[in-house]
Amino acid sequence: MKQMNPVGTKIKEIRLKKGMSQEELATDSQVSLRTIQRIENNENEPRGKTLQLICETLDINIEELLDFGKHEDHQFLGLFHLSIILGTLFGVGSILIPLILWMTKKDKINGLQRIGARTLNFQIWWLILMIIIPTIGFVLIFNQGVPDIKVMTSIMLIPIVMMIINAILAIIFAILNFRGKQITYPSIIPMIK
Repeated sequence: MKQMNPVGTKIKEIRLKKGMSQEELATDSQVSLRTIQRIENNENEPRGKTLQLICETLDINIEELLDFGKHEDHQFLGLFHLSIILGTLFGVGSILIPLILWMTKKDKINGLQRIGARTLNFQIWWLILMIIIPTIGFVLIFNQGVPDIKVMTSIMLIPIVMMIINAILAIIFAILNFRGKQITYPSIIPMIK
């Protein structure tokens, strides 16, 4: 378990990762530059409205920043992504298995709240697309008369190709998370936050 940084140090790290200067953070968050400097030097700890404004500007959750008993666990984050592969073998398991893992550990592991929500949102939309795309294909084919077996086979391959792409993405994100980079699926349309 890794020792957590003070809030000011975390704010500075996140600000630098986003390529912002202290002046930009102060202007965008409507918090004075001197206050930002004191916070980042761990002379003051942000509270209430100041903390909320800084978090909104940096696009992070207050809970993520404060850690409330959370710890780093890159191994779990990697395994979380790999659970999608196991879940893919069982239909909606690519949603259910990560959902169970996310719900049981999101308050205990740094980054899992955000990674889990994004992963689950992506998996829900991916599953919807895996159902809709072939369905539309079949409807279009059957409206044209007697379907060609090659065309039907091609349409039936779409979900299989999508499952393979999903598995490859899960492996890539798992490797990156094992290495300590909290990278995950893109946020499409957030249904879970």
